Amino acid sequence: MLTILGQSARYCDGVARRSFLKIGGFAMGSAAPATLASLMKAEAATPNGNARQGKAIINIFLGGGPPHQDMWEIKTEAPREIRGEFSPIDTAVPGIRIGECFPQLAAIMDRLVVVRSVVGCEGAHDGFQCLTGWNRRNVESIGGRPAIGSVLGKLYGQRDPGIPASVALAEKTSHVPWSEPGPAGFLGAAFQPFRPNGKGMEDLTLNGISLDRLEDRKTLLASLDQLKRAADSRGSINGVDAFTQAAFGVLTSSKLAEALDISKEPAEIRERYGDGKPYKYQYDGAPTCNEQILMARRLVEAGVRSVTLSYGRWDSHGQNFDLVRDHGRKLDQAVSALVLDLEQRGMLQDVTVLVWGEFGRTPRVNDGAGRDHWPQVSCALMAGGGIRPGQAIGATNRLGEYAVSRPVHMQEIIGTAYHNLGIDVMNTTISDPTGRPQFLLDIREPMKELV
Repeated sequence: MLTILGQSARYCDGVARRSFLKIGGFAMGSAAPATLASLMKAEAATPNGNARQGKAIINIFLGGGPPHQDMWEIKTEAPREIRGEFSPIDTAVPGIRIGECFPQLAAIMDRLVVVRSVVGCEGAHDGFQCLTGWNRRNVESIGGRPAIGSVLGKLYGQRDPGIPASVALAEKTSHVPWSEPGPAGFLGAAFQPFRPNGKGMEDLTLNGISLDRLEDRKTLLASLDQLKRAADSRGSINGVDAFTQAAFGVLTSSKLAEALDISKEPAEIRERYGDGKPYKYQYDGAPTCNEQILMARRLVEAGVRSVTLSYGRWDSHGQNFDLVRDHGRKLDQAVSALVLDLEQRGMLQDVTVLVWGEFGRTPRVNDGAGRDHWPQVSCALMAGGGIRPGQAIGATNRLGEYAVSRPVHMQEIIGTAYHNLGIDVMNTTISDPTGRPQFLLDIREPMKELV
């Protein structure tokens, strides 16, 4: 195990920590842990010829369950104990109105789609379904379903030797499932998303160690592996040096470290996104870290195919309206900045932006001015990827209890994302560990309104 020490660093929470990056399992043994080397090997072995250059997804998970009736479909005709405290505002698209906490998104509604009738939520308090489209228990016996980022790694591999196919920015939350990075499932540990280990960019640079010294350590690892190579009569280790070299390549390349370093952005761009501080109503969830959304744009620009992150803590059993005022306005600033930034850089047609949570919230406001869990219907915001924007799709009944027009299953949204990424969801399969081909989704048609 090779450990490269980092230095004290600060991240979006402002807390200094000493960080490190470990590279292990270069021997590629059958029980080797998920490592950069194994990730590189798996991605290098995938077909790359049909990969659509520039296609990517930024999946922003609103952990806890955002209140659909306080965001994209204000219930003006409902009783106050259901309608809540917010009023609708006009948007750039005549006839579409959204909640008053989102004025900047309202101003660019002609680039967006709001889905007001998301169904199929399992009710689990985690991000699994928003990252995979599946119930966590599905094919659990063979490892479970893989997330979008892992599928992209399997089908397309990586664009650049120094850039992983999938990156998960979500910092560990006290309620751990809210920082779900996106599982590799039955694809195996080699296809797990890359998670910047620790809090700082020093994890991905060679602090205190020269390239010559790193090369010496790589030579040592190769020497220690000679015995296993000699015993490998089947030749399964042949070529492992190339994959080890690729893993070292991430460290010796500055591309990923630079993509994660938002200090390289002009001050006006950072101000446009904001920082999301102060972090309020976080409790056991994620901070409202707007800087991660800017970081996500930098990552896809650098060549990452999939970026996931967890934004805020939306489990508003109490103080729902105060929480939405805080989280909503910060989200409004960051996502509107992201969409305009992608557009100005000529990337919006290629990058799908998806903003949603695991379920909605109760129509009736409880005694603590909160809303409770409501899996019956939820909501989503989408942009980019070539979809037809300027739409509000679906609707709930007068009380916001259930979908009355165009129910949109969660798998349809994931299927639309796959379509945007150049994947034929109707016909594409991936073999599971038993050799059986598995379709990516059960509901394999993308949303006809968008494609």
